[in-house]
Amino acid sequence: MTMLHVGAIQMAMSGNRDADIARAMRLVREAAAQGAKVILPPELFEGHYFCTAQDEAVFATAAPVASHPAVEAAREVARAERIFIPTSFFERDGHHYYNSIAFVGEDGMVAGTYRKSHIPDGPGYMEKFYFRPGNTGFRVWPTRHGVIGVGICWDQWYPETARAMMLMGADVLMFPTAIGSEPHDPELDTRRLWLRAMIGHSVSNVVPVVAANRVGIEPTADGQGQHFYGNSFICNQRGDMVAEMDTASEGVLTAAFDLDLIDRHRAAFGFFRDRRPALYGRLAEDI
Repeated sequence: MTMLHVGAIQMAMSGNRDADIARAMRLVREAAAQGAKVILPPELFEGHYFCTAQDEAVFATAAPVASHPAVEAAREVARAERIFIPTSFFERDGHHYYNSIAFVGEDGMVAGTYRKSHIPDGPGYMEKFYFRPGNTGFRVWPTRHGVIGVGICWDQWYPETARAMMLMGADVLMFPTAIGSEPHDPELDTRRLWLRAMIGHSVSNVVPVVAANRVGIEPTADGQGQHFYGNSFICNQRGDMVAEMDTASEGVLTAAFDLDLIDRHRAAFGFFRDRRPALYGRLAEDI
């Protein structure tokens, strides 16, 4: 029996960079104390979600993976707790800026970086002003606990993201995110859509999915505030919720999965046996 113990963090951000990073790492340690070995904080947990407006001063907060304070903090905690932390951070690479994941290993070293592939642009989520589309391709990371696939927020809406990581051998899919209210349409609640999209990845790939979101109301330039709705969750390979949080609380989620059992379930469903790649060429063509 090969067991994979995973965790997810849900938290509100104060806007103080050092305090938010420290708070995230305290929650990571809490999840580790509950047995989790791969623990996912939310997207860009180094402060308020800054993409609600276009502000060139924000670029000064980006840093290379080797010196970013969120990555440095994760490396220290991962080494001390002997855990793996997919760490979201605002990356600078020369004159280029990315929304990235540093996959921090239990030895405290960065095993690799994934740069967000799909970059949204719309009211309240103006990420194209800040981030280039990622150039790493999708990534998975083998660990002694299982193979971990990580996408970032807007990536989670694309079935191609999940399927690509599965074809690379992922045993679990993880999605750090920052999602909440839609300023252009106060009546639009994307929470249910968000949940359904990721549960769909679970069902159609027979794989557990872990999602970590932020909560709380963060200030915006128009004074209305951006309300992040939490609902972080862990579902199993059948899409059933095994751990979930509400729309307001902070805390940790943990769950354990038998990867051998999941492998048998995946084989029995036949989704990968019955694939017809020769018919899918249209998926790789521009509209």
